Amino acid sequence: MASASHAPTPLLKDELDIVIPTIRNLDFLEMWRPFFQPYHLIIVQDGDPSKTIRVPEGFDYELYNRNDINRMLGPKASCISFKDSACRCFGYMVSKKKYIYTIDDDCFVAKDPSGKDINALEQHIKNLLSPSTPFFFNTLYDPYRVGADFVRGYPFSLREGVPTAVSHGLWLNIPDYDAPTQLVKPLERNTRYVDAILTIPKGTLFPMCGMNLAFDRELIGPAMYFGLMGDGQPIGRYDDMWAGWCTKVITDHLGLGVKTGLPYIWHSKASNPFVNLKKEYNGIFWQEELIPFFQSVSLPKEATTVQKCYLELAKQVRAKLGKVDGYFNKLADSMVTWIEAWDELNPPKGGVPTANGPPKK
Repeated sequence: MASASHAPTPLLKDELDIVIPTIRNLDFLEMWRPFFQPYHLIIVQDGDPSKTIRVPEGFDYELYNRNDINRMLGPKASCISFKDSACRCFGYMVSKKKYIYTIDDDCFVAKDPSGKDINALEQHIKNLLSPSTPFFFNTLYDPYRVGADFVRGYPFSLREGVPTAVSHGLWLNIPDYDAPTQLVKPLERNTRYVDAILTIPKGTLFPMCGMNLAFDRELIGPAMYFGLMGDGQPIGRYDDMWAGWCTKVITDHLGLGVKTGLPYIWHSKASNPFVNLKKEYNGIFWQEELIPFFQSVSLPKEATTVQKCYLELAKQVRAKLGKVDGYFNKLADSMVTWIEAWDELNPPKGGVPTANGPPKK
């Protein structure tokens, strides 16, 4: 066996940032040390910027608080949520890496059925580096995994797949439930480990959870805006949902893929369902209007970049969802501001890569 000094270089060591939103000391990183220590961390401190956040020794990180966000973005800082984990998307904006993995500070290392620790980050990277199959469903799930393939009847013309933009992981222990479900199932825990990864089909929306999520920042980064949530806003706990709906519509339009399933993390702490209900109350009603909106969104063929798609989406949000509540006019403004701020920090370059070959301009 190779000695520790000859351990293989971690996948994408210099091409991936780990983004963590937090209001507390990051002691949870100790458990993740074997998997996270080789990578660069971007910590987005929410809440009181005068509070000192302790990060365990040995980690390479940069930390941003609200004062930093205001200083770097100026008036455009208004698009970054305050007192809500939606602030994490600032980390996506300031990263200079190709890939992002984001995780919450109450998520720990899970074990697979054999009792082995799961390297969630490694599995996300494998998901992102293999193609997706959004145009035709494979009944053996991900055909690119060892031991699987395309089943009989799968069109050969579609077996090359498309680039994977998003890898959406799951959680053991505390499920990601909304407040009403939490209230009626207070003791429910997820103990089912399903060894599967699947591509979410084109035209199908999904509820994206931001606590165990990876994505290709160059392919889809500008769409990963977690909206206006938290302090001063009439809604919370829909930040990742909003980003997921926007992202899925845009990946479908641009011919990119979204995977869900492995890897699992251990979600350790159930949030208060009564506090959650206050945050979610409007969203629970509004989503009955939001889902049909996203299902019917059509982006013009001229929208060939994520930024163009997102600005068109903002226009449609204002025109159609502004009638649901005035909040959506404000959100549409912030979507535009987000893209302006993104482009200031990340001057646009190139186009959307195909699965094999040069970028489409």
